[in-house]
Amino acid sequence: MLKKDCLFCRIINGEVPSSKVYENEYVYAFLDIFPNSDGHTLVIPKSHSDYFSDTEDLYLAEVAKASKLIANRIYDTLKPKGINYIINEKEEAFQQVFHYHMHVIPKYHRQEGYNFNINPNDDLTSLDEIKNKIAIK
Repeated sequence: MLKKDCLFCRIINGEVPSSKVYENEYVYAFLDIFPNSDGHTLVIPKSHSDYFSDTEDLYLAEVAKASKLIANRIYDTLKPKGINYIINEKEEAFQQVFHYHMHVIPKYHRQEGYNFNINPNDDLTSLDEIKNKIAIK
């Protein structure tokens, strides 16, 4: 079930544009509009739940499978040196959109300590160019 006032539910319904890279019966994946790096993808279930901890197991499994598929595509096309898989739950953990989602974040160079920047100063490739490289049809 989707919620009318949820940004990600509205993206799934096509009411808000996105750079879709993958979709199936259970999940929708699109490029983050404030990427940490080229290829930063959000994988979301097509059923609304605010948090990882209240998401049905079927959707957790489908998000994980889609994240793996997308990561392998990113490795093949964008050639990162590694990938972070990140889930933030609740405001205290920096969740900004309250629809469970997985961040798939390619890493192109090693950073000292863990660094999760929003919109870093690095030069980023256009979302359309990246979408065309990694989209799974």
